[in-house]
Amino acid sequence: MATYTLPELPYDYAALEPVINPQIIELHHDKHHAAYVKGANDTLEQLEEARDKGAWGAINGLQKNLAFHLSGHILHSIYWHNMTGDGGGEPLAADGVGDLADAITESFGSFAGFKAQLTKAAATTQGSGWGVLAYEPVSGRLIVEQVYDHQGNVGQGSVPVLVFDAWEHAFYLQYKNQKVDFIDAMWAVVNWQDVAKRYAAAKERADVLLLAP
Repeated sequence: MATYTLPELPYDYAALEPVINPQIIELHHDKHHAAYVKGANDTLEQLEEARDKGAWGAINGLQKNLAFHLSGHILHSIYWHNMTGDGGGEPLAADGVGDLADAITESFGSFAGFKAQLTKAAATTQGSGWGVLAYEPVSGRLIVEQVYDHQGNVGQGSVPVLVFDAWEHAFYLQYKNQKVDFIDAMWAVVNWQDVAKRYAAAKERADVLLLAP
């Protein structure tokens, strides 16, 4: 059975300063993300054991555990690449991300409107969660979603292209309880090249997601 592995960071621990300090990056990646990877692999083993024993009473809880850990792994894997020390600003055609810039304007009216919506979505997640920009293949539009914990409140089939981690472990050592300040600062490290690539890939896979002929 295939297992999940912790991806390497695409930069060193200090690469996102001053927005995120090295201690947070190290703990977040090496401890928290690693725990989701281990949790997903452990749950796969437990599911295999439950199937072998016919212990179907445990399936519901194990499926929830798998969704929690696997979603955490996937979202974090996107998160690291969504950021760069040379990022920030907004996507511009002159930077080779014109399709993304046009899609944001079409879907949200303006970049400012999109930025305000995603900022609010991330900052107002109840408890732990994420703010997410996702491609929704039925309408062919970009949408903003709130992901509670790692799993809930998302459109079926929507593909995350930009994620803001609003869990306390992502910011507390540096920003204390000021989650809004952290979300505002995150815009300075957004890697629009990575977001644009994810957006293009999501559009290309839309037919598969919709099971189109």
